[in-house]
Amino acid sequence: MSLSLAAITPAIGAIVSGVDLAQPLDAVMQAQIETALLDRQVLFFRDQNISLQQQRDFAARFGPLHIHPIYPQSEAVPEIIVLDTAQTDLRDNALWHSDVSFSETPPLGAVLAASLLPETGGDTLWASATAAYDGLPEPLRRMLDGLTAIHDLAKSFPAERFGTDPASLEKLEQAKRANPPVSHPVVRTHPVTGRKAIYVSEGFTTRIEGLEADASDALLGLLFRQLTKPEYTLRWRWRPGDVAFWDNRVTQHYATDDYRPHRRIMNRATIVGDRPF
Repeated sequence: MSLSLAAITPAIGAIVSGVDLAQPLDAVMQAQIETALLDRQVLFFRDQNISLQQQRDFAARFGPLHIHPIYPQSEAVPEIIVLDTAQTDLRDNALWHSDVSFSETPPLGAVLAASLLPETGGDTLWASATAAYDGLPEPLRRMLDGLTAIHDLAKSFPAERFGTDPASLEKLEQAKRANPPVSHPVVRTHPVTGRKAIYVSEGFTTRIEGLEADASDALLGLLFRQLTKPEYTLRWRWRPGDVAFWDNRVTQHYATDDYRPHRRIMNRATIVGDRPF
C-alpha cells in the first residue's frame, strides 16, 4: 500500500490516508511516512483506533522515546504522557512553543492522539518555522545567522503553578536541576532537509545572547509575530480517532484553552532528537 496525502495549506500540513497505525509498520510504509513528514511537517491520521501501546510502538519506529520531566505518564505505558485538563494545569500548552526546547537535544517529533474531547473547542494550531524564516527579508536573515538564545524550562513552568504541595514542588526543582537553561541557535538547520527555521518560542525562549534586554525583547517579539502569521499556520479541529505526527524541529504549536470547564485528554509519545545547529 502507498500513502495518500491531502495538503491542508501551502506551507504546512497534510491529511494522510492508506495506513492503519494500529498495525506494525513495514520499512516501505515507514519510509513513506518519513518522506511525507519532511515535506509537510505535520501529518494527521483520521479514524484511528490505537491503544497506548500501539501509539508508543508507532512513535518508537522513528527513534528512542523521551520521558517528560514534569507531565504525568501513563502507568501502563510510561513512554506516553497524559495531558488531562482535569488532572494537570496545561496553560503552558496555550502559547506558541516547540516541545522541550529547554533540553540539550530537543525532540525530533511527537505523536499525539485524541482520547477525550470537549464538544467544541480544544483545537491545536501548528506553524511552519521554515516558511516563517523564508518569509523574512534577506538582510534580517543574514543578521540572525550566528545568534543564539536561551531556552528555560522555568518560563513555562513557574513555581506558582504548582501551589504548595511539597511533592509537586520537589518534582519541579528536580526537573530544573536536570534541565538548566540551555543555548540554541536562533535559526536552526534541519539535519535532513537542510532547510533553515526560526527556533525561538514564546514558551521557552527568554533572551537572545549578546543583546541588551530591550533589543533582545524587540527582536524576539518580531520573530514571535513572524512565526504566527496566518499564512504560515494551520488550525486543526480534533475528532475522535485523530492522531497527529509533527516534526518538532521545524514547527511550533498552540493548544487553545477555550473549552473549560469541559475536559480534554490527549496522549503524547515524544521522540528524542539531536542537538540543534
